Amino acid sequence: TFAMDRAGIVGADGPTHHGLLDIAYLRGYPNIVLMAPKDEAELRDMMLTAIEHPGPAGIRFPRGSGHGVDLSQNPKKLTIGKAEMLSEGDGQVALLAYGSMVQPAVEAARILASSGVKATVVNARFVKPLDIELITSLAQTHQNIVTIEEAYLAGGFGSAVLELLEAERLLDDVTLTRMGVSDEIVTHGDPKILLAKYGLDAEGIAAKVLSLTTSEAGAETARPRL
Repeated sequence: TFAMDRAGIVGADGPTHHGLLDIAYLRGYPNIVLMAPKDEAELRDMMLTAIEHPGPAGIRFPRGSGHGVDLSQNPKKLTIGKAEMLSEGDGQVALLAYGSMVQPAVEAARILASSGVKATVVNARFVKPLDIELITSLAQTHQNIVTIEEAYLAGGFGSAVLELLEAERLLDDVTLTRMGVSDEIVTHGDPKILLAKYGLDAEGIAAKVLSLTTSEAGAETARPRL
């Protein structure tokens, strides 16, 4: 069991200490299970799941405090490769968030609702194995899927989803947008400021989704009538 703390943008430890590469360099290993919790309660569940799993497993979790969720229940084993549907939207967009990006995605959905966009929100939980059944269903029922991760985009969670959709021949059915950290060294700084810089806060996620839905509406309006 690999427990990877300080996953994502850690800020005060300097540019060499951001945990942005683990998804890319681990998910290629055959038979490994990789997961990330949405909160401290799910972290306990994942730790139990990893320890009792007969093969290799890795859990990434961020530096800092938890969200203050209820920890009175005993940890429970999770079904490996099963995501969690948090809210169902109207088919415009599905936010597929991994680990620390789940809470910002939930908040972004609230912002979007005030603009008339009812987003589906999914706690992906696993990058390997992915929830193939749920993700392929989203691709068949939504105009957009937006993957959100606190990691480098190259080889990351969004890349895994892209590979799945390509393998299932679904890329013509849905627009996939990957949100994460671009191909550059991330500087030292306050994590909140750095996350906002890369659009990985609630406001940034909502703005990206609105740009997608607005451009699609404009393209629809601009189409000539036959």
